[in-house]
Amino acid sequence: MKQYFLEVLRDTPEGKRESEKSLMECVDYFVDINTGKQTIYQCIDLVEECKKRNGEPMEALDYKDEYLRRLMKEIEYRIRGIEDGTIDPLEYTVPGSLDILRKLKERGVKIYVASGTDEEFARHEADILGVSEIVEHHVYGAQRDYKSFSKKMVIEQIIRDYHLQRYELVGFGDGFVEIENVSEIGGFAVGVATNEKEHDGTVDEWKRERLIRAGANIIIPDFQESERLIQYLFEEV
Repeated sequence: MKQYFLEVLRDTPEGKRESEKSLMECVDYFVDINTGKQTIYQCIDLVEECKKRNGEPMEALDYKDEYLRRLMKEIEYRIRGIEDGTIDPLEYTVPGSLDILRKLKERGVKIYVASGTDEEFARHEADILGVSEIVEHHVYGAQRDYKSFSKKMVIEQIIRDYHLQRYELVGFGDGFVEIENVSEIGGFAVGVATNEKEHDGTVDEWKRERLIRAGANIIIPDFQESERLIQYLFEEV
């Protein structure tokens, strides 16, 4: 995403004169601040940054469509590999995540997945990774009409459907948005600060600080200590 957006800004009249470092800092900022939201919001900010540089941007949805086209081209081999069994799906899940989902389901917890990714892609990924069956196909994602979906809407729907006291809701996430949404309504927010570069079970400090600012009640590196985490949650919530 960032490289594509950099290309777009570099092609604007003012962007041609701006330093690569300055453009990249701009892209880093608006992409990172929107992480967890639907992709369209990053594209809306891209449009605004183009205008600031005297560019004539496309519509935000057009940028989103082109980004998804490029993304699918890059990850197609992974999807095919998981589908045909040549790639272990566990390679593309946070360690212990499927285990904790199964254990929560065994305890009668209703589990929902809300993603900023377009719903058709989110559902397909959940299917091939073995998540859909565990969560009983409660997988929700971005819509073409982006105003008709948000993670906050999903959270509010869960509370209404199950007549929950707000403290009974537990949310897991590595994005600022979902942690903030859960925290704001009085739920218990678990920030997942996985170190994706090292894959060594340590916490990514940048993620940790950001998730704490969003309102996370606790921070974990992954779900490898799933039983211990579940015991803690059932004592606290």
